[in-house]
Amino acid sequence: MRIRVTDVLDLFAAGLSAEEILEEMPDLEPDDLKAALSNLKP
Repeated sequence: MRIRVTDVLDLFAAGLSAEEILEEMPDLEPDDLKAALSNLKP
């Protein structure tokens, strides 16, 4: 299953915590969330 980085970032922007996102998308791992966040420009 493919999950877009933008979908993960949208969940963060909506106020979900990393734990909530992992519950919502059980195929993801904590490192996946870190990788998504690393795509943000400072």
